[in-house]
Amino acid sequence: MTISLTAPGVDVFDIPEHDRRKTLGAARITGVATAVSETSYSQRELLDICAITDPRVRSVFLNSAIERRFLTLPPRAEDGTLLTEAQGELLAKHKQVALDMGVRAVRAALENVGLDIEDIDYLCCTTTTGFLTPGLSAHLIREMGISAKTSRVDVVGMGCNAGLNALNATSSWAVANPGKVAVMLCAEACSAAYVIDGSMRTAVVNSLFGDGAAAIVLVADSPDTAHAAADIPASPGGPRILGFASHLITDAIDAMRYDWDDDQGKFSFYLDPQVPYVVGAHAEQVVDRLLNNAGLRRSDISQWLVHSGGKKVIDAVRVNLGLTRHDVRHTTGVLRDYGNLSSGSFLFSYERLLQEAATKAGDYGVLMTMGPGSTIETALVQW
Repeated sequence: MTISLTAPGVDVFDIPEHDRRKTLGAARITGVATAVSETSYSQRELLDICAITDPRVRSVFLNSAIERRFLTLPPRAEDGTLLTEAQGELLAKHKQVALDMGVRAVRAALENVGLDIEDIDYLCCTTTTGFLTPGLSAHLIREMGISAKTSRVDVVGMGCNAGLNALNATSSWAVANPGKVAVMLCAEACSAAYVIDGSMRTAVVNSLFGDGAAAIVLVADSPDTAHAAADIPASPGGPRILGFASHLITDAIDAMRYDWDDDQGKFSFYLDPQVPYVVGAHAEQVVDRLLNNAGLRRSDISQWLVHSGGKKVIDAVRVNLGLTRHDVRHTTGVLRDYGNLSSGSFLFSYERLLQEAATKAGDYGVLMTMGPGSTIETALVQW
């Protein structure tokens, strides 16, 4: 079985082993860093600031498995109440907060692996919390003084799953350009995507999300070292990206959406209460397809980095995949300390895994994100 090599990195598993070794390298994640906005709040502090007294809404906030979130709240009136922000002001907030966090995350990710701004050859920026034309990548290049010759792409509007969609594109570019430096940034200013009213629809959303950005640096190994034996690391550094698998649940295409609300005069995010169960019910088939393509089983996976989508979503994925609470310790820890950070959540978990120093050469890991579509994205990596 063969495939065209015109799209390197996308269907690595479908290429015969002997041809793969001769023709394709594999991208490695060599650096990671995260950033958040300036101020964090406990769930109870947010209820008090927003003067929320409805016991049903308070219960949603206080039973979310979230302790604190970083947010950029609206300015307050003289009496302390939060002022209403128009859509134009929210878009301006998105640009300011996403750029601020993005600059700090990219700079730290480069510094962590001894690289400089001028080393960047490719930049991919991912965001859903606002729209910019030109995109966030162009603003980041100007703000940071990145070379104007840098290749770039923006992944916009794909939601919480978008980090892995962007990683697929970024790793493919790295494989096609061995030795060059690719940077991927997920920057979500969730404070710019809020509608504040007394409904349960907005209560669920407003109880969940926080501001955050995560950047990773990728470089492709040469073909000679990219597919070495499992117990031999390709070279010092992070894991090799071995492949991806996606699944779009078309029957639930409206279950998660960010669309225009005429009554509010703003974009508004909607989460169907059935989302956790829909995602959980489809988790096995996409993960098993990812692993079957590599001749692996779930028991072969040492590290699971699942999107911190919410308590019920995490529980549904964990139960359906037969994972332990220890397997999703970083997923639940990120949810507890930051809330749902949308596209960059899984990279916050990845950063914690590295700090834990629990991986060893040859370990396999699965990265998993979920979001609008409804979509499940997965990637297989190996240290």
